[in-house]
Amino acid sequence: MRLIHSLAVLALIGATTVPALALQEAPSLPGTMDVSRVAAGTYTTDPGHTLVGWRVNHFGFNDYFGTFGDAEGTLTIDPADPASAKVDVTVPITSVAVASEGLRNHLLRPGKDGGDPDFFGAEPAPARFVSDSVTVYGDGTKAIVSGDLTINGQTKPATIEARFTGAGNNPMNKALTVGFEGTMEINRSDFGIGYALPVVGDKVTLSISAAFEKQ
Repeated sequence: MRLIHSLAVLALIGATTVPALALQEAPSLPGTMDVSRVAAGTYTTDPGHTLVGWRVNHFGFNDYFGTFGDAEGTLTIDPADPASAKVDVTVPITSVAVASEGLRNHLLRPGKDGGDPDFFGAEPAPARFVSDSVTVYGDGTKAIVSGDLTINGQTKPATIEARFTGAGNNPMNKALTVGFEGTMEINRSDFGIGYALPVVGDKVTLSISAAFEKQ
């Protein structure tokens, strides 16, 4: 009985101390959703950690999706006046990543027999978004970012539903970093990309995850 009692006591001690030790040893995240950590100034994209995902319906069966990376650009922001923020970001179309190499080649191949390409072509110009207004709402961590989007050499008005996701110092390079996520919906036909309409959807949903480092 003493042995059973001793084992029960040890089990109880372990159950109460292990979670406490785990809580004490858990490292804190470098970035948190704390707007007081955002310093005024100009930031540049972290190309390796800034992505633009895209999603389009395929034949009415399901959505197909991929990503663009290697974004370059700037964010100018002042926490005391967030509505004055400016963003100018360029994304190379050639960075497109999809599940099938064959589809990637299709997206970037030249037009057949000298004709127009189905999608972007072999040497597509980068896509670019330049903001012209920012409307902050809610608790101050969300905003409507309006501006001009250029794809395939054509420029149209576009809007990003954006939200602040974190700020802090990057532990690798010590740079003050701010993060945002956003969504945008466009019609690809507005930019002269009308191949396979309507069986491949016109509406394209863009999902943006961006990190900016202070200069």
